[in-house]
Amino acid sequence: MQQRTIFAVTAILVAFMLICGCTGTTSDQTPGEKQQLRIATTTSLYDTKLLDHLTPIFEEKYNAELIIVSGGTGKAIEYGQRGDVDVLMVHDRAREDAFLADGYGTNRRVFAYNYFIIIGPESDPAGIKGMDPEQAFTTIREKGMAGENVVFVSRGDASGTHSKEQAIWKAAGFNYSTDIQGSGSWYQEAGTGMGATIAMANEKQAYALSDIGTFLAYKGDVDLVALVDEGDALLNVYCAMQINPEKYPDTNTALAKDWINFLISDEIQQEIASFGVEEYGQPLFYAAQNDWEKIGVPQAEVKDPVL
Repeated sequence: MQQRTIFAVTAILVAFMLICGCTGTTSDQTPGEKQQLRIATTTSLYDTKLLDHLTPIFEEKYNAELIIVSGGTGKAIEYGQRGDVDVLMVHDRAREDAFLADGYGTNRRVFAYNYFIIIGPESDPAGIKGMDPEQAFTTIREKGMAGENVVFVSRGDASGTHSKEQAIWKAAGFNYSTDIQGSGSWYQEAGTGMGATIAMANEKQAYALSDIGTFLAYKGDVDLVALVDEGDALLNVYCAMQINPEKYPDTNTALAKDWINFLISDEIQQEIASFGVEEYGQPLFYAAQNDWEKIGVPQAEVKDPVL
């Protein structure tokens, strides 16, 4: 009888420990039920599978569950403005600054960068190989409008890549809404993510602007090649920022800060720097930690932890 009583008490204690999460969490983990962190991200971080690589590391360390919505920078900002997420991961500095100035975001940190490239058929019907980005865009437009079987496929989705494309058109001297959109069948808008846009450009044997990371991830499935990969306009900087808890008090502030600090930590900066090297022979992204001057951001934005 005494043995059965001891067994029953032990079973109750074990059950209690499981319920309260007291079975031995690490110092970095939150006891009990997993917390959820909602992240809205640009498609390139998702399509390259960088987030797939980082997610289990974070989830195990912080006893968390990441809920990731990928829809491009424009869509991510919409989620942030509505308070539907806890963190944004985007790559459009002008819109990031506006988001912060309007009080929607806080604690911006830069964690990675890479470069945009102009991709197209290996035959290069417009002859843009080796040009600077502005000259290449001008040439594509001229030959496309002249009916020389030259097509450009745009993201057309208010993403960071789409914004960069518009900036290059502007730098080349064109008004995007009057000189580019609707100017002919040479210019086609995919209205979708980077991976799908690359696939559409491949199907049409067309030109497109892509971040190099997504292109490398899809390179084995398409016939397109990188034709223009140099020029200051092609720098592509990624940041994470927390949704402002003063505007949206229900956000998971503590875990949002943990995620941002995780991204800029030494360990994860090394993970970012090595991601893709074994498979593609080069990284899909570069760690921002020691390159803050090169990418033109304050040192604090790459190194200072969020408190």
